[in-house]
Amino acid sequence: MFRMPFHLVEPSPWPLMASIGAFMLTFGLVNWFHFYSNSIMKFGIFIIILVMFLWWRDVVRESTYLGHHTSKVTKLLRYGMMLFITSEVCFFFGFFWSFFHSSLSPVPELGCTWPPIGIMPLNAFSVPLLNTIVLLSSGVTVTWAHYKFKYKNRNEVIQALLLTIMLGFYFTLLQLGEYYNSPFTISDSVFGSVFFVATGFHGFHVMVGSMFLFVCLIRTINWHYSSNHHFGFEAAAWYWHFVDVVWICLYLSIYWWGS
Repeated sequence: MFRMPFHLVEPSPWPLMASIGAFMLTFGLVNWFHFYSNSIMKFGIFIIILVMFLWWRDVVRESTYLGHHTSKVTKLLRYGMMLFITSEVCFFFGFFWSFFHSSLSPVPELGCTWPPIGIMPLNAFSVPLLNTIVLLSSGVTVTWAHYKFKYKNRNEVIQALLLTIMLGFYFTLLQLGEYYNSPFTISDSVFGSVFFVATGFHGFHVMVGSMFLFVCLIRTINWHYSSNHHFGFEAAAWYWHFVDVVWICLYLSIYWWGS
C-alpha cells in the first residue's frame, strides 16, 4: 500500500485560540496602559500559555508517536523555520530603522542631539555588557548540545540544554532589573520608546526561546530524539542563535553607539 510522504495536518482549534489569546493580550496591554486594569491581559497570557502546551503536545504526538514527520516533511519544516526567522529579521529591522532614523538626524524637538536632552542613557559597560556575555555564553552551550546530539552523548546534551535555559533565565532577570532601575521610561521621547520596545520584544523572544529549549529538554529526557532525527531541537537552536545576533546588534547600536 502506497503511503504519502507528506503529512496533511488535521483540523486544529489551536491557531484560532492562539489568535484570540494574542488579541486579548494586545487589548489587555492597552487597557492596562490607559486604565491600570490587567485582568484581560492576564487572561490573554493564560490562553497563550495553554495553547502553547496543547499545540506542542500535538506536534510531539505527530512526530514521535505517529511517525508523520518523514524526511520530506522535515525538509519542509526546515524551510518553514527559515521563513519564520526571515520574518523575524524583518520585524526587528523596523525597530533599527526607527532608531537610526531618529538618532542620525535628531529633530529640534529632541534638541538636535542624541541622546535627547534630559535623557541619561544606561552605561553600556555595566549590566548590558554582562547580559551580552550571558547570552553569548548561552549560544556556546546550545552549540555544545547540538554537537553532542550528533555524537549520541545524551547526558551532555541534557547538561548543555539545562545550562542554556538557566543562562536565558538569568538574562531575563538582569533585563527586568535594568528596566526597574532605568532613569527613563517608555514615554521619554523617541529614545525611551525605541529602547523599551526593541529591547522588550527581544526579551520576549528570549523567554519564548527559553520555553522552546525547555520543551526540547523534556523531549530529550524522554528519548524523543535520535542523532539523525532531532529537528525540533535544531529549530530551537536556530531561533536561539537568531536571538543572540539581534542582541549583539541592539547592544552595539542602542546601548553603546546610541549612548
